[in-house]
Amino acid sequence: EVTAALVDRYIETRLAEGARRASINRSTQVFGQSYKLAVEHGLLSSAPRMRHLPERNARQGFFSGMEFRSVLSNLPEYLRDFTEFAYLTGWRSGEVKSLSWSDVDGDTIKLRAENSKNRTARSVPLVGELAELIARRRLQMSTLTDRIFHHAGTPIGDFRKAWKTACKLAGVTGKLFHDLRRSFCRDAVRSGVPQSVAMSISGHKTNSIFLRYNITDDADQRQALLDRQSYSTRTSEPAVPTATERVQ
Repeated sequence: EVTAALVDRYIETRLAEGARRASINRSTQVFGQSYKLAVEHGLLSSAPRMRHLPERNARQGFFSGMEFRSVLSNLPEYLRDFTEFAYLTGWRSGEVKSLSWSDVDGDTIKLRAENSKNRTARSVPLVGELAELIARRRLQMSTLTDRIFHHAGTPIGDFRKAWKTACKLAGVTGKLFHDLRRSFCRDAVRSGVPQSVAMSISGHKTNSIFLRYNITDDADQRQALLDRQSYSTRTSEPAVPTATERVQ
C-alpha cells in the first residue's frame, strides 16, 4: 500500500516538523533498502520510488597550522599525542583509539581492517614527526593496557568536553575533531603529495569524498589568481633572440 506519493507526503511532513534533510534521507534510505530486499526475495513485485533530498550540510572546517598548535597546547596532556597523530595521518578518532603496540611493526604502524570504518586495512611509515610521536608514546607505555594512546592505563573514551574547552581557549569555537581529517587532505594536496598517495594514508576510497575534504578558501583563490597572472605575464613577453638570430 506504500506508494511514491505516500513517501513524498512523509518527507514533506518531516520537513514541516523541522527535521534535517540528511536525517530524512537516512530514514528513506533504510526504508528503500528493505523494499529492495523484499523484491529480491520475491516477496514483492515492485518497490515505491524513494525521493532523495539534496543535502547542503557538508562541513567546511579545517585547521591552519597555527590554529592546530593552539588547540593542541590547550588539550590535557593525555590527548595531545592522540590528537597530533590524527592531524599527521588524517585518521579518524576511532581508528586512532584502536591502535595497540602489536600494530607497530618496525618503522610501520598498521590499522587493522576490523578497526577501519571502510573495513580495509592500511599502514603508514613512522617517519619524521610520526616517529618522534611514537617514541614519546613508548615512554608512556602502561602495564594496564596495550593501547598506544590511553589515560593512565585506561583506553581513551569520550573527550568531547575537553576538545570543546581547548577549541574555545584557542579561539576556534565550533571546530570538530574530524576537521583534522579535512586538514590532512587539504595540506597534503597543497604540499604536492599525489592524491593517490594521500588517499592511501587517510583511507579515502573515492575521489569525490577526498576532493570534498580538499577545501578551498579565499587565500587559495588569491594565490591562484596571482599564479595565473604571473604565468600569463611570462608567456606574453616577447622571446629574446639568440646571438645567432641577431646576426642573421
